[in-house]
Amino acid sequence: MKSICRDCLWTADRVVDRCGVCMSRRVIAHPELDQLTIAHLDCDAFYASVEKRDRPELRDLPVIIGGGKRGVVSTACYVARLYGVGSAMPMFKALKACPEAVVIKPDFSKYVPESQRIFGFVRELTPLVQTLSLDEAWIDLAGTERLNGGPPALQLVRLQKRIEDETGLSVSIGLALNRFLAKVASELDKPRGFSVIGTEAAALLAPKPVGILPGVGPVFRKTLQSDGYATVGDLAAAEVRDLVKLYGETGLRLHNLSHGRDHRAVNPERDRKGMSAETTFNEDLTSAEDLEAELWPLCEKLASKARKDGVASRVIVLKLRRTDFRIVTRRISLPEPIQTARALFAAGRDLMGPELGIPYRLIGIGMGEVIDAVDTPVLFETTETRTLKTEKAIDALREKFGRDAVVAGRALKG
Repeated sequence: MKSICRDCLWTADRVVDRCGVCMSRRVIAHPELDQLTIAHLDCDAFYASVEKRDRPELRDLPVIIGGGKRGVVSTACYVARLYGVGSAMPMFKALKACPEAVVIKPDFSKYVPESQRIFGFVRELTPLVQTLSLDEAWIDLAGTERLNGGPPALQLVRLQKRIEDETGLSVSIGLALNRFLAKVASELDKPRGFSVIGTEAAALLAPKPVGILPGVGPVFRKTLQSDGYATVGDLAAAEVRDLVKLYGETGLRLHNLSHGRDHRAVNPERDRKGMSAETTFNEDLTSAEDLEAELWPLCEKLASKARKDGVASRVIVLKLRRTDFRIVTRRISLPEPIQTARALFAAGRDLMGPELGIPYRLIGIGMGEVIDAVDTPVLFETTETRTLKTEKAIDALREKFGRDAVVAGRALKG
C-alpha cells in the first residue's frame, strides 16, 4: 500500500496524486507508507476549536483563548494567526496585532472531557500512547495491523475521520520513522493535515532552521547561529566531535537529530500532563510575606522532583483556595522550560500579586504540560541555567548529608 484517499479510504499499491474512485486530491502517498508505525497527533488550535464548535457565530472570527490584558495567549485560532497572534504571546501584544479578536477565558471543564474522548479513540487502537498535553500525543502502532484491520497509515486515516465526524474537531497527524520526525511531520500541513516522513528525512530537514529541533529555544538558537549553525543541514554537515566539543552531550543529540535519528520509544508511563505541590495553612493568610513563605518550600519540593524525574515545563500554575473554599487558579506560559525553584517562585509570586488583599487557606504551585528535560539545553549561561547548576549541587549535598545540610534563605526574592 503506497497511497490512501482520506475521503473514501481507497488504497493503491502505487504512489498517486488523485483518488482512483472519488477523484479527491486528499490523498496520502509515500513509497514507505505501509512500513511506518510512529505517529504524532496534534489537535488543531484545540481550545479555540472547541469554543468555535460550541458557538457557531464565532466560526469566521479571530478567537483568542487567554487571560486579561496582563495574561498571555493560550491558543489562537487560525484566523487570529493570520494577524500574527501566537501561543504564549502577551495579551496586550496579541490585541494590538488583532484588536477585533474575541477573547475567551480558558474553560478546562470543556477541554478536558474532549481530550479524554479523543485519546480514548486513540487507545482503542493501541495502549502505546504518550500524551504531551491535552491536545497532542505520540502513538506507536507497530504490530497492530491484524488487530485493527490494516497498516498504521490506514488506521490513522480512519481515526482522523472518526474524530472529526464524532467530535466536530479536527486533528493533524504526522507518520514517520520516529518520534522527532513524526512531530515535525504533523506540523507540515495544519490544519486537518496528514504528512509522512520516511528515509528522505535528512534531505527534508537540511534547509530547515535549527529552531525546528526539540530543545532549541530562542536562546540556544542564537548561540547555534553565532557558531555558524543556522540550518539543520549545517549541523548535519558538522563533525560530531566538533559538536560534542562545543555543546557536550547536547552536541551528540543535535548530530543525531540533524540526521533524522531519534531512538526514544513511545512511553505511556511518561504520559503526564503536569505535577504540583500544595499546602493547607493552620490559619488563614493574607499578606504577601506570609503567602510567599509558604510558597517557597513548595517550589523547592516541586523543582527537586522535576529534576529527579528528568522533566521541565514552561507552563506554571498557581492555585489559591479562599476561605469560602472557592479555588482561584492562574497560569502563565514562560519563554523557556524551567526546573528550578527560583524560576518557579518568581512565576508564582507574579501570578499571586493581583490576587492579594483577601485571606486564603491553601496555596499550590504546579508545572503543566511537562516535557523531558533532555529537550531543554542546559549548557548555555542564562539565569535559569546558572540557577540550575546551583540547585543540582544542592540536590547532591542533600542526598549525601540530608535535607537540612543546605537551608536556602530567600535571597532568591529578586
